[in-house]
Amino acid sequence: MQFFSGSTSTESSLLPAAPPGTGAGGPGNNAHMLYIFNRAGVCLLYREWNRPLRTLDPQQDHKLMFGLLFSLRSFTAKIDPTTAEKGNLGVPLLPGQGCSFYSFKTNTYQLNFMETPSGIKLILITHSRTGDQREALKYIYNLYVEYVVKNPLYVPGTPIQCDLFTKNLDQYVRTLI
Repeated sequence: MQFFSGSTSTESSLLPAAPPGTGAGGPGNNAHMLYIFNRAGVCLLYREWNRPLRTLDPQQDHKLMFGLLFSLRSFTAKIDPTTAEKGNLGVPLLPGQGCSFYSFKTNTYQLNFMETPSGIKLILITHSRTGDQREALKYIYNLYVEYVVKNPLYVPGTPIQCDLFTKNLDQYVRTLI
């Protein structure tokens, strides 16, 4: 693998195979947007592939998305029927704490969410007809680890500017069905 430029023949062998059911080589217009946030709410990456209407400036959009996720996680933990201690609404939860929230669907899109133990939050907005995207989010996280976290030039907490990551991400997203 190279972090700087060019490619090697072993580059694709370092990554796991694409998850089953993601339709390798299929039509790729089902993924609309991807957000990656760190635990402090800083948007490390925003990528869009199919967003016909832009109504907000990017900063406001990132704040609204992070606020939505914060509220949904807090709400799902609060109404969790299996936990006696409910805590207070709005109090930050540690990764893995409380009830897990994976996705929600509207008539036009599906929001898919994954939070890692380190607090990295991945949000993939897809077409409403797509199925469960947890495996796809795990694969995207593996791309993140391989091309961003292991990159000696990357400074944690700064926006992601890694061409190999975005190239492989775009290539993978085109396979989502």
